Amino acid sequence: MAANNSGTWKRYFCFSIRLVLALVLLLLINPLFAQRKITIKMASPIPENTPWGVILNQMTNDWKKITNGEVELKIYHNGVIGNEKEVVRNLRSNQIQAAVLSTLGLYEITPEIMTLSCPFLIRNDNELDLVLAGLKVDLEEKIKSKGYFTIAWARVGWVKFFSKSPIYVPADLKRQKLGTMADQAELNQVFKNMGFQMIPVETNDILIALNSNLVGAVFQSPIAVGSTQAFGLAKNMASINVAPFIGAIIINERTWRSIPDRYRQQLIESAGRYERQLDREVKKLEDDLIKMMGNYGLKVNQLTPEQEQLWYDEIGRVMPSLVGTLFDRTIYRRIEALLQNSRNRRR
Repeated sequence: MAANNSGTWKRYFCFSIRLVLALVLLLLINPLFAQRKITIKMASPIPENTPWGVILNQMTNDWKKITNGEVELKIYHNGVIGNEKEVVRNLRSNQIQAAVLSTLGLYEITPEIMTLSCPFLIRNDNELDLVLAGLKVDLEEKIKSKGYFTIAWARVGWVKFFSKSPIYVPADLKRQKLGTMADQAELNQVFKNMGFQMIPVETNDILIALNSNLVGAVFQSPIAVGSTQAFGLAKNMASINVAPFIGAIIINERTWRSIPDRYRQQLIESAGRYERQLDREVKKLEDDLIKMMGNYGLKVNQLTPEQEQLWYDEIGRVMPSLVGTLFDRTIYRRIEALLQNSRNRRR
């Protein structure tokens, strides 16, 4: 009887082993049970050979490593998806799942964000740090309410005036025609209200417009001016910061939720590391470009505090007509309060 039971047990054990092996083999060969791969198509308007492009590629490799290949970022560099409005349309239709956007593109999703780019409101890097620390969580919530998750923020430099004739005070610029981008309707409206002569110019036509005297000045970041070499014609740069140029990486929330929970925090931490690295590299790149352009004839027109105040007074004159229409009233008041408290402490 004992021997019979022993034989039965051995047959049962062997059958169980074969059953387990068969199930394992089934799982390995059946694509329904294979490792799930999530491909995230991300649009970026910035050339691949810039700090932005390099860091996006590094983040792609990092995310692949963190998720053991389950999450793949596929970056479309160089603006091949289109301008920022076109990118947002593709996001909404899920043709792409993520994007690098400036405040101009983010405005299409959450208009309140344009307030960060209000001219002469935020005046230096320290003030930008203060404002982002105070508002970033709330702005991310507004973006989330529209169906997107913010992966990272980054600075893209400061917008400045570049001109043929020196600009120190508003009257200097009012004597020149200011070339503007057609897709910057919101910022264009600000300068129109301030009394400047606005001439729409496509990005690729800036050199032609400057060379033909169609315009005498442009407002762009030093990085953009350095890349187009517009400083060869617009040889003056006013030292005053017009507005911060801010970017963010967003992903549609449906795609973000599809990533397994066990990876999400690590991916956020990875993006945070690259965000900090990019901030340092963009600041260095901007400083280096201004020095390089100086070696080729660019003159930095250094404004006095009194001259800077004339710009602040000029924007202050038209601000009542802009707050509550172009710029969100609540966000503007919060930024204003943060900055006023900081400025009062420094006095």
